[in-house]
Amino acid sequence: MLKKTWDRAYGTEEIITKENSSLEMLELTMVKLHPGESVSFAEKGKETSLILLGGKCSVKGEGFDYENIGKRMNPFEGAATAVYIPHDTPYTITAVTDVTIAVCKSPSELDCEPVLINPEDVIIKHLGKPGWQREAHFVVDERVTANLIYIGEAFVEGGQWASYPPHKHDEDNMPIEGILEEYYYYEFDKEAGFGIQKVYSKGGDIDETYTVKNGDAVEIPRGYHPFCCAPGYNNYYLWVMAGENRGFFMTTEEAHKWLNA
Repeated sequence: MLKKTWDRAYGTEEIITKENSSLEMLELTMVKLHPGESVSFAEKGKETSLILLGGKCSVKGEGFDYENIGKRMNPFEGAATAVYIPHDTPYTITAVTDVTIAVCKSPSELDCEPVLINPEDVIIKHLGKPGWQREAHFVVDERVTANLIYIGEAFVEGGQWASYPPHKHDEDNMPIEGILEEYYYYEFDKEAGFGIQKVYSKGGDIDETYTVKNGDAVEIPRGYHPFCCAPGYNNYYLWVMAGENRGFFMTTEEAHKWLNA
């Protein structure tokens, strides 16, 4: 089962871990706090990226203190605020307003600096053609010195596909394709919103199809992974990748390459 579900309750909940998932390089913890509440982390051997889905908070650790950060109250109100935290760096999150944060983790022993990514730092691109158009946001990308983790967001209108034409990044064939694990975390602009996520491998040993709703996440250990959003709803998904070759090193499924012409 590649799909995991977060109940969206207040508190801290581990969603994707090494123990419960198919992934070796990625984990996900969701944090939701009331104003004034705090939670502390001390991750050994892991780099962390905090993606503020909505709300304001402060993030403090030794040598950094990011006060009252966050400019959107939900994912549909603009670009993200994020904090990259290197390995073995304890930190505390304190909510200023109600705040929801995706805590994205990956193995690391790379010595580097914490980084605050503000909404104006996010690179926004409009990708695709009619039928598979989406807005892609690059948040923790090549501009941030990190070990494995590489993060962005996608905004998909109802009836549109994303990660389409189907692509994969599970073979070491650089600079064309690299090995990168991934997961998606989904939210919709209405509670009834939903989408369809497929994950299927070139060899056919993986062939999964999931209905995804608010709070769902799907692991992509390898294979193609197209997604579509149900008409009448707008979708947001957080995409988190990890691999030695950070970036968009991927190949399109052979039968569908003609769509890129």
